[in-house]
Amino acid sequence: MLDIECFTFLNRALESTLAPIVILATNRGMCTIKDTDIVSPHGIPIDLLDRLLIVRTTPYNLEDVIKILAIRASTENIKLSSEALAALG
Repeated sequence: MLDIECFTFLNRALESTLAPIVILATNRGMCTIKDTDIVSPHGIPIDLLDRLLIVRTTPYNLEDVIKILAIRASTENIKLSSEALAALG
């Protein structure tokens, strides 16, 4: 959990000519930014949140796993029956 000073530093670092790539991961909803009374999505200040690309991740379902295995098997020239793919999935 980052505090407001950390977010200020990140904002300044992202404006540098040698701007790093910063990856943040969170599962927080609307919550208070640490050391403030400000409530914002994910506990991230709005000005920084506006600069982020948000990628929502979800678990794979069974059909997705089977498709991924089929593609990988095809790429590796491995022949798998549909029963084998279902068992692996």
